[in-house]
Amino acid sequence: MRTLIWFNSAETEAWVCSECGWVFRPLGPPVGRTLEEMKENFEGQREKEFAAHDCAKHRKTKSQRR
Repeated sequence: MRTLIWFNSAETEAWVCSECGWVFRPLGPPVGRTLEEMKENFEGQREKEFAAHDCAKHRKTKSQRR
């Protein structure tokens, strides 16, 4: 089962899929009236995009392989 993980390498730091090369790339800065609302909106966008992605369409890059 795939999971959302924090990936850190010399090239990048990002939320990625544990099973493929999908990388979360926010559409812009977090939005909201408070810091908590911005965090909730960011996490909601991340979770929605992660759930919707198709692993078959995203190959892992060399730096993502463990």
